[in-house]
Amino acid sequence: MNFQRFIFSQSLLVMASSMIFPFYILLLRNVGDSYSQFGWAYGLFALTSAVAYPVIGKIADKSGDRLLLIMYAWGMAVILLFFPLVTEVWQVYILQIIMGLLGALQKNTEKTSLARHVAKETAGKEIGNYHIWTSVGASVAIILTGYIVDFLTIGSIFYLASFVYVISGIILLKKQEDH
Repeated sequence: MNFQRFIFSQSLLVMASSMIFPFYILLLRNVGDSYSQFGWAYGLFALTSAVAYPVIGKIADKSGDRLLLIMYAWGMAVILLFFPLVTEVWQVYILQIIMGLLGALQKNTEKTSLARHVAKETAGKEIGNYHIWTSVGASVAIILTGYIVDFLTIGSIFYLASFVYVISGIILLKKQEDH
């Protein structure tokens, strides 16, 4: 995968996740009845990620970043379709565990991909430029999603974000290697 395709794909991923995460707590509040349940949900996410990182790192070195980023994008696209359907706290916990695995997959693979594509001498500058685009995408997504939720429903943003994740995966599908 070439670096520009990686940046574009990751910008879309950050946009999609930024669309849901600030608003997703509102959806989850309809399911749970205490803040301790939210604590458990986020704790399960973080703990699952922590346990998965070493395994994902080994897999990334063997299978390559592109495949793992596609798995993340399409995995998130599928999992987001379930959030508007959740009615019980245990369902949220299962989704959070799956998202913890997927989140670890994305975070680890994003970093390894950056490490493989930037020159050591200019790594700080190149990674800074990378984060400009992902941060701009996130900002735009958060602002626009606020308007979308005003006109549609909170559940609808999960379907829209799922679609953006699919597009990100499609962008990564095209084979073009940098040498």
